[in-house]
Amino acid sequence: MPLLRISTNCIVENTEAALQATSQVVAAMLGKPERYVMVELHADLTMSLAGSTEPLAYLELKSIGLPEERTAEFSAVLCRLIDEQLGVPAERIYIEFSDAPRHLWGWNGVTF
Repeated sequence: MPLLRISTNCIVENTEAALQATSQVVAAMLGKPERYVMVELHADLTMSLAGSTEPLAYLELKSIGLPEERTAEFSAVLCRLIDEQLGVPAERIYIEFSDAPRHLWGWNGVTF
């Protein structure tokens, strides 16, 4: 049920390793089983931030019951992760957080 969507202008050499590491971190960070975590990685995109095409990333984290009071903590964790995995410094990362109501998130033919 958690979804982390990553858009970046970086070329990712080992996408499988990046996806696995990211999935594990998101599961641990949110305290959710990894079997429900989805990570979507869009790399080598044409993007700019502050008029520069230096490495950057835009992340969207959506989850049921996303605690608003912890988004600053999540931002720190995700920025560290993206720097480690993609080499994008924190000041070149934007993150959008979204709490999804259970009845609006479907899986396996039902909703949560």
